[in-house]
Amino acid sequence: MAAAAVSNELHAREVAEALNEVKFTGFHLRAIITAGMGFFTSAYDLTVIGTAVVLANMEWHASPLMIGLVTSISLAATVLGAFVFGTIADRIGRKSVYGIEAVLMTIGAVGSAFAAGPISMIIWRSVMGFGIGGDYPLSAVIMSEYANRENRGKMVGMVFSCQALGFLAGPVVLLTMLAAGVSHDLCWRIALGLGAIPAAAVILLRRTMPESPRWLARAKGHGAKAARDLAWYSEGTVMAAGADRKIREPLSKYVLALIGTAGAWFVLDYAYYGNTICMPLILNHLIPAHTHNAMLISTAWNVIIFGLFAVPGYVCAFMFCDKLGRKLVQMVGFAMMGLLFLLMGVVPGLSGAVAPFLILFGLSYFFIEFGPNVTTFILAAELFPVNQRATGHGISAGVAKAGAFLGVFLFPIIQNSLGTNGILVFSGGMAVAGLILTAICIKEPAGKSLEETGQESGWEPANRKLPLGMPVGAGV
Repeated sequence: MAAAAVSNELHAREVAEALNEVKFTGFHLRAIITAGMGFFTSAYDLTVIGTAVVLANMEWHASPLMIGLVTSISLAATVLGAFVFGTIADRIGRKSVYGIEAVLMTIGAVGSAFAAGPISMIIWRSVMGFGIGGDYPLSAVIMSEYANRENRGKMVGMVFSCQALGFLAGPVVLLTMLAAGVSHDLCWRIALGLGAIPAAAVILLRRTMPESPRWLARAKGHGAKAARDLAWYSEGTVMAAGADRKIREPLSKYVLALIGTAGAWFVLDYAYYGNTICMPLILNHLIPAHTHNAMLISTAWNVIIFGLFAVPGYVCAFMFCDKLGRKLVQMVGFAMMGLLFLLMGVVPGLSGAVAPFLILFGLSYFFIEFGPNVTTFILAAELFPVNQRATGHGISAGVAKAGAFLGVFLFPIIQNSLGTNGILVFSGGMAVAGLILTAICIKEPAGKSLEETGQESGWEPANRKLPLGMPVGAGV
């Protein structure tokens, strides 16, 4: 009965158009949680590794080069993971590999917790980084392909904003254990191992999630199966007729968009990591090295700064990017980042004035989140056709993490030659480059269907006026 109703052209819309017009409902929320847990995990890992390595090195006594590799190797692995998983997902399907990256993150977290030294830590963090890289294109694309036209930016933005919870959870976990007097060796192992829990929690959800209906119907031409899977996953909320037509757009048609998404994300990640690296500069002003429990206090300040400035930025981003437009939010964010970095870098004596510097630093965090950190993730999931969407996002995310990797390694070189102020000015220049790339290369996707933003040939929205939520098997 259900299959007959789903395949009945008189009672349903095409899969893509049905998804475009359906209102936000329970299956959307389930998809957000399923996808968002990966970003919670990656953000949690990013915030705990710095402190974890400091604690671990009290026992290891490793060289600065080795410690640098431990803290940054996952970024290099992320580049490879984004490229590989993105390409595979467009060739054999999102469902075929969705969940594998969560398994890799789980294994990497557990292995890191039991690492005997820096070499084994590098190996396990490479495994984790490869999984994190794969999570970027898969989670972004799957969420965008389940999202509706009206709230797509909010839904994809909410997935990425789970990162904010991870950024808060990391310091809170460390703060709790340090305050409780947990031994340093046990503290860093527990902190790293806990990263396996959120990743493992969604493996089953990801493996049982049906194939993306848009990819199945429009990239593979299996419209009837896509319609049946969609009806099952949405519990009858979205009824559609499957049109069997394949989309075969070449990626070369989207070079300008790819330059915009990859280039803007690259300079954002360089500047973002530059911002993060500046955190010790602030803490050195606030907490003299001889202060009792300096590590505990600095971790507490990390929570305060991120909670006051970055978290509201995430919320504003996903709440307003559909109304204001992704392109405008990204351009304003880059402009404000550039201005704030330049002010911190060129105003004489500002780096020695704790309160003003702290305010500007916090505001830069706000505009990174209410700006390109969220929108670059969304745009890369919207501006490519269904048969190239994961590949385009994977390339963009991979290039971005290469920027993050370079930001980490170039920091000491630029600092030695230009000083801390020079680093801030350079990061400000990168933000200006992001502004220019966005203005020239990005077309606004807000309010349009994925098929329109991806410029898919032959796309004609259905003109049927039948309600989307009709019961399975309902009559005319």
